[in-house]
Amino acid sequence: MASERDSGSKERPEEEQQQGGVAFETPEIKFTKLFIDGRFVDAVSGRSERGRIITRFADLVEQHADELAALESLDAGKQPAVTKALDIAAAAGSLRYFAGAADKIHGETLKMRGPFQGYTLREPIGVAGLIIPWNFPSTMFGIKVAPALAAGCTMVVKPAEQTPLSALYLAHLAKEAGIPDGVINVVPGFGPTAGAAIASHMQVDMVSFTGSTEVGRLIMEASARSNLKPVSLELGGKSPLIIFQDADLDMAVELAITANLFNKGEACVAASRVYVQESIYDRFEKKLTESLKSWIVGEPFSDPLVRQGPQVDKNHYERVLSYIERGKREGATILTGGKPCCQKGYYIQPTVFTGVKEDMVIAKEEIFGPVMCLMKFKTVEEAIERANDTTYGLGAGVVTKDMDVANRVVRSVRAGVVWVNCYFALCSDCPFGGRKMSGFGKDEGMHALDKFLAVKSVVSPLRGSPWM
Repeated sequence: MASERDSGSKERPEEEQQQGGVAFETPEIKFTKLFIDGRFVDAVSGRSERGRIITRFADLVEQHADELAALESLDAGKQPAVTKALDIAAAAGSLRYFAGAADKIHGETLKMRGPFQGYTLREPIGVAGLIIPWNFPSTMFGIKVAPALAAGCTMVVKPAEQTPLSALYLAHLAKEAGIPDGVINVVPGFGPTAGAAIASHMQVDMVSFTGSTEVGRLIMEASARSNLKPVSLELGGKSPLIIFQDADLDMAVELAITANLFNKGEACVAASRVYVQESIYDRFEKKLTESLKSWIVGEPFSDPLVRQGPQVDKNHYERVLSYIERGKREGATILTGGKPCCQKGYYIQPTVFTGVKEDMVIAKEEIFGPVMCLMKFKTVEEAIERANDTTYGLGAGVVTKDMDVANRVVRSVRAGVVWVNCYFALCSDCPFGGRKMSGFGKDEGMHALDKFLAVKSVVSPLRGSPWM
């Protein structure tokens, strides 16, 4: 009705729009900010304004995606085009998602016994210590900083010593977006010094960490020895990909390659244990070998056809090669790869082991490189048992056309996320985190807010109320 009245008023003659014989003119609105201490200033508090500032931050990340992708690629050996399309877009997406959540944080009304009224408040927990890894620096910055901002926390961010550049650039963009000074603080440094200081500091109120299980233990110990700050950990993984005999073979091979070699295998949720049902194993192995012949390893800046760049640094390069040598000594067979490649740099051939047994180190420990363990299974029951035979529980994948089988496996595998006929399908609305030695707590989704909020109960007497 309002729109009808508005459109109708535009059609009236000018004289009918006059009041007292004088035409009404809308004044120019010049002043819309807060007026404090004799000057107009932007609001920097309040949930709705907080959301608008975080949205501006997301806009700036998207506008500077090329610079961020270049920094990330230089630091971590990543492909610039892929980094821009996926990593930087994910960081902006997290900021935009939690900008929308900033004004949707609320408590509950309690049904008290007796003449009392009660409700809960969800308050910012305080100072958050955010320790991010080197494999997806910008993405992890966005994933951790965005919900902390939405919750109203201040934070100290420690990027990995291998990849500090994008975090510092993002801090610059945060200031440009209008985030007040002191809210986001970025402290590059080494784990035993800067990381340990955050984990043990008496005025840091919580820590969110993504990295190795070994360091996760140290952070929990530091929390216990200091102020018992809550800790959220997203740690290592040894995820299974289970391929059943009715699977589309081409899709299954492509998923296995992506699940292992994406980001040079430097992904905590990489499906480094691939189980293929016995009846299709030989065909799968043959097709996998053929597909990997076209996989190009090389310098990611100069050749757009390159699919895999260098490992992040010399230490990690040598660590991955040591696992390959360990697999050989334990009796596993190399189907493809297994050696360094390219004339210069930390490049490793995509490596596939066959004849792998569950008690081998390469089947039990996280390698964090381009190394796949290929194994056979016979029955659904065996696949489930072997998938769960790990200390980790971060992710898993199932490839089958039979949804009854898929649903059975999904409900049986102990993992934080299970993909059916896909892999690495993640977004800002999808909670991500592990079980067992893969950690606890969630990044992304509305669950991610929980670790940055403290619940306070408020109770007061209720006198003279006509109902309870």
